[in-house]
Amino acid sequence: MPAATLVSRDMRPLLLECSKGFPAVAVVGPRQSGKSSLVRLAFPKHRVAVLESPDVAAEARRDPRRFLMSFANERGAILDEVQRVPELFSYLLEFIDQNPAPGQWILTGSESLLLSEKLSQTLAGRVVTLELLPMTQDELGRFPKRRGARATTLNDAIFSGGYPPIFARKLDPSLWIDSYLSTYVERDVRNVLRLGDLSTFQRFLGLCAGRTSQLINAASLAADTGISQPTAKAWLSVLEATFIIKLLPAWHGNIRKRLVKAPKLHFVDTGLACYLLGLRSADQLNTHASRGALFESWAVSEVMKAQSNAGERSRLFHWRDQNGAEVDLVVDRGGVLTAIEMKSGVTFQEEWLRGVKRFAAALPKSVQVQSVVCSGADPNHKTSKRLSTVTRSPRAGIDGERVSWSDLSPFAAALFAKPKKTKPPRARTR
Repeated sequence: MPAATLVSRDMRPLLLECSKGFPAVAVVGPRQSGKSSLVRLAFPKHRVAVLESPDVAAEARRDPRRFLMSFANERGAILDEVQRVPELFSYLLEFIDQNPAPGQWILTGSESLLLSEKLSQTLAGRVVTLELLPMTQDELGRFPKRRGARATTLNDAIFSGGYPPIFARKLDPSLWIDSYLSTYVERDVRNVLRLGDLSTFQRFLGLCAGRTSQLINAASLAADTGISQPTAKAWLSVLEATFIIKLLPAWHGNIRKRLVKAPKLHFVDTGLACYLLGLRSADQLNTHASRGALFESWAVSEVMKAQSNAGERSRLFHWRDQNGAEVDLVVDRGGVLTAIEMKSGVTFQEEWLRGVKRFAAALPKSVQVQSVVCSGADPNHKTSKRLSTVTRSPRAGIDGERVSWSDLSPFAAALFAKPKKTKPPRARTR
């Protein structure tokens, strides 16, 4: 991202806090999500080594110890796309053990599968890993122009997604995403899967886009693609490891009734999903059959980003029983459950809360449940006041809130906000 368009990210305070307690901090996420910009802005005095550069990578492979020693007199080092030279990890362990000063090594990478394995094997206890996803709507509003790059309509938000270069350079989303997908498939996927024929994988990717917000059925996906079921499962794992999709697990908790246990597939960035579905303008969403599914994935992604920016993991689920009652998103916050229903419609309907009420009724009465409806209503619409109460279930302890799509970003951030420490009152002196 050009220096003139660098904007502050919500993860920055967490990144700085982690750098004070760990000798190494790894920031992983999809390509072009803003990892390099984030760490350079947070650590302007650290020397940067971009390991995607062939000559830098060759130097690091040829003599890893000497390469790392070159940072000895620096305030710290940023090793960008470190998964390109996995040989460095073992040597990095040696340097950290010799000098465990916090914040010395800042790592970035785009392949969580490879990075997680290497980090857990070699740097356990010495590194903390953060996941940076594409920008939230609030972050997009920080670009330096009138009203920022925040979407003014729901269709624009879904169609454009949240990859920073689209907004920093004011690009047509379709043109940028076409280039992005070509790079992703030809470089990352080929490296991980050792594919010879990429066309089958590209077809698989398109079929996944058509299944966003749906329960995953590997057998059906495999049959439609013309591949085996084990291959389909392996490819889904690669898409998740490279942050293209998220397989949202089913929540079952202490409920005894029969539940659907299959995960739900969501695209992390709906701009990618729109492109794969053949959409080339935001207006086409008005009549597209997948608009509701794309809105659900967009809303889930906004909550996922808030969770990642807060340094939290594995607290998001979906819920569905055998009778078809479902909750699009369940946020488990240590015994307090937030059940969120996503509806792209504008006019609130009591029917939207059917799944939430069924979910709450199945839980022990001691469990606190908050119900939320995120709608496609405009924030100025008279029926969509932010956080207005829409209903209270007959079951005690269930609060109901309604959130407009444009208010979801700050609402999600508040869900994961850590309580502020309060200073004890000063003793009065006589």
